[in-house]
Amino acid sequence: MTNDNANVQERMGRTQWFLEDRFGMFIHWGLYAIPARGEWVRSVERITVEDYQPYFDQFDPVRYDAAAWARAAKQAGMKYAVLTAKHHDGFCLFDSALTDYKSTNTPAGRDLVREFVEAFRAEGLKVGLYYSLIDWHHEDYPAYGDRIHPMRDNEQYKRNPETFDRYLTYMHGQVRELLTGYGKLDIMWFDFSYEEMMGEKWKASELMAMIRSLQPHLIVDNRLEASGEHGGSIFTSHPSSYAGDFASPEQIIPPQGLTDSDGHSIPWEACITLNNNWGYAANDQMYKSASTVIRKLVECVSKNGNLLLNVGPNALGEIPQASLDILAEVGAWMTSNSASIYGCAQADWPKPEWGRYTQNGNKLYAHLFEESVGPINLSGLAGRVKQARLLADGSEVFVTRPWNTAQYPHDAFVSLAMPAHASYPLPDRRDTVIELELE
Repeated sequence: MTNDNANVQERMGRTQWFLEDRFGMFIHWGLYAIPARGEWVRSVERITVEDYQPYFDQFDPVRYDAAAWARAAKQAGMKYAVLTAKHHDGFCLFDSALTDYKSTNTPAGRDLVREFVEAFRAEGLKVGLYYSLIDWHHEDYPAYGDRIHPMRDNEQYKRNPETFDRYLTYMHGQVRELLTGYGKLDIMWFDFSYEEMMGEKWKASELMAMIRSLQPHLIVDNRLEASGEHGGSIFTSHPSSYAGDFASPEQIIPPQGLTDSDGHSIPWEACITLNNNWGYAANDQMYKSASTVIRKLVECVSKNGNLLLNVGPNALGEIPQASLDILAEVGAWMTSNSASIYGCAQADWPKPEWGRYTQNGNKLYAHLFEESVGPINLSGLAGRVKQARLLADGSEVFVTRPWNTAQYPHDAFVSLAMPAHASYPLPDRRDTVIELELE
């Protein structure tokens, strides 16, 4: 059964590459790298524009090398990257003609977005830009009484609601600058809607019409609205023009993947931090292991999803070494096992007890996370497995019917060695992948 809604059909065409590539890098970077207490530091600590100004005056990332970032992403097996062109604090990493609050006016004196898109394209990676719908620097953005603005409790920052249109003109104008000044973009990643600040409050239909007129191929996330419960969202069978091309669950992997109200799978991407912060946090050393990243990437793909993994460069422009080490280890695994990720999706068989499946056509990839006692059970696959091999090195894996499996006639079994119970230990304790060619 297919959905004949025009918006859905167009979305399917735009997201084809996205569903093939599966793995991307998120980069949160800005003035907040200097206080190094996360990207929400202004809101959390209720910092005024004036008290935040020293970070603007100091911003000079002398070690920023976009080409080095791009190489790290590519070596990790990532296929695309998204950079924060403007975060909630309103600071722009690009040379906007609409504000003075931008990187070209800091000691850096550089258009950091331009360097990013050129370097990542040079490595063959697709490029996306994150743009915050929120702006804590702009004088026409709601402040006093807002739920999250740094000056939410300060009556001196009460805004005139009638001037909000000036902010919308500014915001739409900056999106136009990004879409006309930096060549072909692949993703526009908006963040975020809340309470009444959603949908047409942003003039979302008008904004999306502009995006489609300038770069019709561009894919957009679903954050122009506040939640999936809104009529016309990406989770409905008839999404609105601004519902987005993919859903963007944050710091969570959906238990069953994501579908619309009719049960059709929709494109989605889990955005996940590598430690516990998006922006650089000097004291946050709670990094996820490479094994965890690999397994979570596999989990996303096994549910028809993507993984957008975040790094937070420091004030000098360097991706922390701890992050680079993890990315390198993930990349080493991807070098040998990427066929089980790229172009793969949810399998035709349910999740096995020992790990997960991903599938691409007649190739079923068994991701073994747990050690097995005896031969490895492939539930329901009796007579279906033509041959099996270890994906990492191409070595033969034995498709067997051991003496102690007679009571499981509908299942197939594989073993990494002979005799058939010799499947311990796993060659790769992070994720041993067996490629099963199905009849």
